[in-house]
Amino acid sequence: MRIRKELWFGFSLMALIGAAALTMVFSVDTMTNGHYGLLMLSLVVVAIMLGFPTAFTLMGMGMMFAFFAYHSGDQSAAGAMKQTLDLMVQRAFSVMGNDVLISIPLFVFMGYLVERANLIDKLFRSLHLALARVPGSLGVATLVTCAVFATATGIVGAVVTLMGLLALPQMLRAGYDVRLSAGVITAGGCLGILIPPSVLLIVYGATAGVSVVQLYAGAFFPGIMLAGLYIVYVIIMAKVKPAWAPPLTAAQRFVPLPAPLTAIGATGDGWAVSRLIKALNGKRNQDVSTRYLLGQLGIALLPAILFAAVAITSYQSATTVVPVETYEELQPMGAGSTVDEDSSSEGGLAEPKDEEGGLAEPPSEDEGVAEPPGAQSDAVAEPPGADKEAATPGANGAVAEPATAAAATGDAAAPAATTKPASMSYWIGLAVGALAMVIFYAILSFTRLEVFKMLLSSFFPLLVLILSVLGSIVFGLATPTEAAAVGAFGGFLLAAAYRQLTFGVIKESVFLTAKTSAMVCWLFVGSAIFSAAFALLGGQELVEQWVLGMNLTKTEFLILSQVLIFILGWPLEWTEIIVIFMPIFIPLLDNFGVDPLFFGLLVALNLQTAFLSPPVAMSAFYLKGVAPKHVTLNQIFAGMLPFMGIQILAIVLLYQFPAIGLWLPQVLYR
Repeated sequence: MRIRKELWFGFSLMALIGAAALTMVFSVDTMTNGHYGLLMLSLVVVAIMLGFPTAFTLMGMGMMFAFFAYHSGDQSAAGAMKQTLDLMVQRAFSVMGNDVLISIPLFVFMGYLVERANLIDKLFRSLHLALARVPGSLGVATLVTCAVFATATGIVGAVVTLMGLLALPQMLRAGYDVRLSAGVITAGGCLGILIPPSVLLIVYGATAGVSVVQLYAGAFFPGIMLAGLYIVYVIIMAKVKPAWAPPLTAAQRFVPLPAPLTAIGATGDGWAVSRLIKALNGKRNQDVSTRYLLGQLGIALLPAILFAAVAITSYQSATTVVPVETYEELQPMGAGSTVDEDSSSEGGLAEPKDEEGGLAEPPSEDEGVAEPPGAQSDAVAEPPGADKEAATPGANGAVAEPATAAAATGDAAAPAATTKPASMSYWIGLAVGALAMVIFYAILSFTRLEVFKMLLSSFFPLLVLILSVLGSIVFGLATPTEAAAVGAFGGFLLAAAYRQLTFGVIKESVFLTAKTSAMVCWLFVGSAIFSAAFALLGGQELVEQWVLGMNLTKTEFLILSQVLIFILGWPLEWTEIIVIFMPIFIPLLDNFGVDPLFFGLLVALNLQTAFLSPPVAMSAFYLKGVAPKHVTLNQIFAGMLPFMGIQILAIVLLYQFPAIGLWLPQVLYR
């Protein structure tokens, strides 16, 4: 019997893990609970590689070794079993009480609805026509489509499969290299687990105790950076090796014009705005309704209208002075008296001077009750802090105002400015936007107008959905759970707008959402039980002592952790790495001064490789299932390797320039 190479690799890796576990067992004189914890960890990895369900493997191993940990002391078997079952119930209940996890089924439901709205076909065609003159335009359009669609859905398998059916045949017919085509599709499909809203970030946040909102804000620019690096690589390869990514032919760039536009004499290269205006005033619109022409002109002028609205709104916010609330009339208790030194030093109302102590009668010439010192015989005394220049009560017949009230009245007479000149940055931005509008309308032919209309119906609805979800989260308008509900409702509306909202679509989306959510929740329950058992056995303490005993610097620790995660990505998926190994790494971060938010961004970038690294490169198998027969698995693997190198480069850039991921969270939340 012939065994495939990937099976040989898997068996070899399992043998290596087993050999390491046996070496640990026979190299120590006495097996402590910590050693049993490491043995449990190795057995879990081997069991998962053999194909056992991850969640139930974690639960089973966790309960077995938790029972062993309780029973290894003075506890009886019955008592150990009771404690083990109590631990299972407590950890499961803690997972059920985590309200952050509510957003997972909502985001997944949004993804399945958007996937079934059949937007990806229109999105890919409009993007590859819009980018027709860019080198490697089909590859660039594929990456942009994958980035947008993967962000909207977050389902790697669905994006890779759909793009394999849609983009791969077109790329191969256009003469693209098989390896480059396969790498573009598999790498682009994985962007959904990094660019928010990402389920991976929710799982990491719930596991590590990090704010999901800050993770979303931090992962935005690294995700854009990684997609940009992919695009730059494709453009460079198209320039260096034109045979790998030949340019589109004129026939492939051709966009047919609607019959009403051809009736008014429109040509593909003709300037759209001027022709539409002339058609409204001329005699050539007899066969075309004015309503249609006005609609086309409105679509053409839509960017200018949007730019004008944004410019006016931005100008108002840039020139408006936000009033600062001042409380000058308020004084600290007992402060502000200027009548005499004694009262001002003591604050508030002073006691009458008394040299003998105790309560004394106030000085008086007569035997009757005397007025307090400083009082007027015929008027009410001025309160402490009164203006010295104010008239006496006998002069004006009224009680004098305190000095602070008079000062406040004087300040109110000069109102503060409510506007200010716009900053230089506003005018620079306005000039750049105006220049972009001029260029846009200078090259707006009827062909580009048709491409723009295609983008309006495919690209911009998804963009609005993504930005509304992300914006509400990042700017604090909604929690991730509330934003996920809005996103699910938006996916519902998109499916209805494209006439794909049928009972079958809803039924299938709900079923798949329940299936995925149940998998994730069971993973969390299994991970919680496994982590509790691992900590109970002392495995975490043993790992911490081993790492600290190496006397690593912060950089060396980060390199070691990322290398381990990279290697774990070969046999394991990202969910298993997050729920099993992050509880081991997270407690070590404080010892090296590593921000858990920054570490999570590095892990999210690193886990891109989990879908691209053989032998468990799920993206490769997704693509192979829908690729033509002449596309081999080795060609797909070879195409993914350069993109794995780009992912490593992105990790290095993020480490060297942490502001790529930390600038936005610091600006918004700190």
